[in-house]
Amino acid sequence: MRRLRNTLYIFTENAYLTLDGENVVARVSGDEIGRIPLHTLESIFCFTYPGASPQFMGVCSERGVSLAFFSPQGRFLARSYGKCQGNIHLRRQQYRLADEEAWSLGVAKRFLTGKVYNSRWVLERVVRDHGLRIEADAVRRASERLVRALAAIGECGDAASLRGIEGDAASIYFSVFDEMILRDKESFRFVGRNRRPPTDRVNAMLSLFYSVLVTDCASALEGVGLDPYCGIMHVDRPGRESLALDLMEELRPVLVDRFVVTSINNRVVSRKDFVELETGEVRLADAGRKRLFEAWQERKREQITHPYLKEKIDRGLVPHVQALLLAQYVRGDLDDYPAFLWK
Repeated sequence: MRRLRNTLYIFTENAYLTLDGENVVARVSGDEIGRIPLHTLESIFCFTYPGASPQFMGVCSERGVSLAFFSPQGRFLARSYGKCQGNIHLRRQQYRLADEEAWSLGVAKRFLTGKVYNSRWVLERVVRDHGLRIEADAVRRASERLVRALAAIGECGDAASLRGIEGDAASIYFSVFDEMILRDKESFRFVGRNRRPPTDRVNAMLSLFYSVLVTDCASALEGVGLDPYCGIMHVDRPGRESLALDLMEELRPVLVDRFVVTSINNRVVSRKDFVELETGEVRLADAGRKRLFEAWQERKREQITHPYLKEKIDRGLVPHVQALLLAQYVRGDLDDYPAFLWK
């Protein structure tokens, strides 16, 4: 099984990344502010405008180190790509199958089954652990409606209806999301999902870490030889990593949503860690963003037992494992794609 290496986060706004021998070097106005050996890194996230030298970007591509750029406020900007990974036969097969309506519908149903199943698991867990502190009946009713959504997914016969089921299930889930937030409800009240831009603190965290997760999924797909732009459930759109968005769906509840809720409930962040702009947009301030990414990196290293492989892996390897399973299904080595159903 692949080993999870470190992730480097660059938060200094005017930092510029270069290569010195085998080391990543961060410089500000030509002065070195830090360095780290490149071979220890899995990925690099730059929250800085100056970016990186072409030589450094090229070496990252050659070494398989994912390199993603965000604005200092956390808005995703771009990912650096090198040569395509894998063999052309896998990608040709991927494109052929993606054009087959029945095959695409089957895989989309697996993705959505994983998303709804995991959303229900998140709700059931909060009832189990904190039933006396929340409106448990409301959460149970939402969970029961998600059970019906799972049945509807199984019976669904076309992509348009499947997207309708997905929208309804997401609405049900987010309607009780606020129940999982157990402290400082005034500062972290959640009344619904909003984005572009997020207008409350919870959505600011969700949007940021959904962007991080989709970048991880795109890197995982590229790493196993699949084209992250060739969507199944998300339609193709120039510049959009549609398959990465597909793969992310089943992982959102257990990797991002639980992380955000835990970070609030465990006081990793507080009201002072956010900035509210005159436009209504809410952003994470530098100190809060740094603490969250430290907690995110620690969480990625937690060991879990993969529900399909029955092997212990780092939590951060879940996107890679799911991408590998999807590639095996495309290749014909598996009879079906096994969604990540957390237990």
